[in-house]
Amino acid sequence: MAFQSLADVQSDFELLEADDRYRLLIDLGRSLEPMPDALKSDATLVRGCSASVWVYPTPAVDGTLHFLADSNAAITKGIVALVLLAVQDRTPEAILAADIEAALAPFDLRNQLSSNRTQGIPNMIALIRETAARLRK
Repeated sequence: MAFQSLADVQSDFELLEADDRYRLLIDLGRSLEPMPDALKSDATLVRGCSASVWVYPTPAVDGTLHFLADSNAAITKGIVALVLLAVQDRTPEAILAADIEAALAPFDLRNQLSSNRTQGIPNMIALIRETAARLRK
């Protein structure tokens, strides 16, 4: 199940019952590109998440940012995958201009998931934005 955009995921997500939405998030997480264990360090750890979440940027030659990410919790890993769909392979300027929270709003994650699963989302978004600001030319 390879989704190309948040809109693709959203169209499926809206049709599903709660349990199936969890399964969709888990499948999304499984589809993340593998992150080497060596990159899972304190420096790449997102603070404030109940599960461990790591995000590592890899700047591409064309000026875009490609993120590797992982989590030790299946549903959280799916949330990470959702966030990355909003920013993956975009320029730092495009990432900074994107309203990531608005892009995620249709998923209503705060009401779909427990608060401890969603509490780290703002921190993950902040880390991605800080990275984009640091790496923009």
